[in-house]
Amino acid sequence: MDQLKKFKLTSKTLIILASDNGGDERYSTLDPLRGGKGTMFEGGYREPTLMWWKGTIPAGTQCDQLCSTIDVLPTVAALMGADLPPHKIDGKDISELMISEDAVPSPHEAFYCYYGGGQLQAVRNDRFKLVFPHQYRSLSGNPGGKAGIPVSYQQKKIGLSLFDLDHDVSESKNVYDDFPEVVAALKKAAERARLDLGDRLSKTQGSGKRPSGKLEPGDEKLPLVWK
Repeated sequence: MDQLKKFKLTSKTLIILASDNGGDERYSTLDPLRGGKGTMFEGGYREPTLMWWKGTIPAGTQCDQLCSTIDVLPTVAALMGADLPPHKIDGKDISELMISEDAVPSPHEAFYCYYGGGQLQAVRNDRFKLVFPHQYRSLSGNPGGKAGIPVSYQQKKIGLSLFDLDHDVSESKNVYDDFPEVVAALKKAAERARLDLGDRLSKTQGSGKRPSGKLEPGDEKLPLVWK
């Protein structure tokens, strides 16, 4: 930040502070969130993010819409006027969420919670989360480690469950029977994901499975220049 100010680059620089996963339950207190790193409960992937861009992102604004680090590439490309790669990518342009002072909906209608080598363990929208039966690791209510020494996880199973995250961020009350229309909509969204990306839980192959994006031989790289 000091160097940006020194060289008068604050108005030309977007800073994003985020993380790729939630804390490790063996070391971190994640209350009131359930689960932690290595799970698709809210404690496993719900992360705060800070963005700063002087003169572009309004100071003091907040956004609670669904977005992800997969959105950074298409967002920065849109802000730069750069073309996206010709192949399909999963991220969306979230620049309106960043810049607008008004309430703007997320470009993601659904958010897919993949883990365990391609298991679609849950799907959610802005309020509800449908969890599919799977095995997960848990401390089972036991305290975490101390002085940097972790404790062991236990393996548990969860059945088909629906959680109302607006009123139960701890994912403690299964409301599956109370919202049949929500369940039906999220199941349809999950099926679309399975047909595209596959799902080890349902043994669905998926016609559009694709690896994580990375540079290939011959791709142009942006040079790092320090002055």
